[in-house]
Amino acid sequence: MTVLAFTLSFVAIAYTGYRVTVSEKMWVLHQVELLINRIPMIRTIYRVSKKLVNLLGSQEKSVAKEIVFIEYPKDGLWVPGYVTNKVGEMLVVYVPTSPNPTSGFTIIVHQSKVVKSSMDIEAVTSFIVSVGVDLHQKEELEKLADLERAGISNQTSK
Repeated sequence: MTVLAFTLSFVAIAYTGYRVTVSEKMWVLHQVELLINRIPMIRTIYRVSKKLVNLLGSQEKSVAKEIVFIEYPKDGLWVPGYVTNKVGEMLVVYVPTSPNPTSGFTIIVHQSKVVKSSMDIEAVTSFIVSVGVDLHQKEELEKLADLERAGISNQTSK
């Protein structure tokens, strides 16, 4: 509970800093941001929180808004993930855990190992928070089932 409160506090501070930076109206808050950037541990948490708020809060379409499914922890089990970065053919994917999408893990995976999703970030987050109850795009599951059937038929014909 303490970690959650700590995380939410820093996300709120990062978001406030972002909003003020965009408006360029508050010189005092800019000075506070400069002060925060001088404190080693706080600077790191603030910088990462600010990037996360920018990632999830921006309206522009970017690679960070891409949703994929990954077979994890073994073949046949699919989990949704957010693509947060891309280098060549390698994707950095954040895989959130249910019901709290702020906890999870980050993996680096080849793009051939993922299935792109048509769901947006809000739909996937709602799916994760609701522990799978809120799934409006059932065709996503049908697509994964079709891939699974194709994989099984390919394995049996070998």
